[in-house]
Amino acid sequence: MGAALVIGLFIWYKYRQPRFIAGETAPDFQVTLPDGSTARLSDTRGKYTLLQFWGSWCGPCRAENPQLVALYNKYHSSGFEIFSVAIEQNPRNWVRAIAEDGMIWKYHTMESGDFGGPISSHYNIKSIPTLFLLNPEGKILEVDPMPGELEKILERVRE
Repeated sequence: MGAALVIGLFIWYKYRQPRFIAGETAPDFQVTLPDGSTARLSDTRGKYTLLQFWGSWCGPCRAENPQLVALYNKYHSSGFEIFSVAIEQNPRNWVRAIAEDGMIWKYHTMESGDFGGPISSHYNIKSIPTLFLLNPEGKILEVDPMPGELEKILERVRE
């Protein structure tokens, strides 16, 4: 019984892990932005980019957003970008959360609130918030860095 429980927990843990890990190139994708224009993740090449999976309904995401906004404001001029993919059911809630949280970066998109959208499925996103820090070449440096860790990395590369 104990071994089955351990195996079951391990399988559940692995199921919930993002598909890509540090050292791999983040797969490119194209999205429609709120203004109707299109963008690709690769449009941020040449910058350190935080790929953020979040939702307006996610308490931990909303609690983390002010820290990400502060990092964006501090490091954007030094080559830091954020690309947000929201897992949503209600577009109005999404737009409202972006405004309320001061998420002023240009790259925002949303997809199905059941984690079945093409981007979240490809990245195997099963829970949020999930973050990927990409280097200027598009390689994943960190998966789920805490904002404090993120700032240490950005401070080092800014020097």
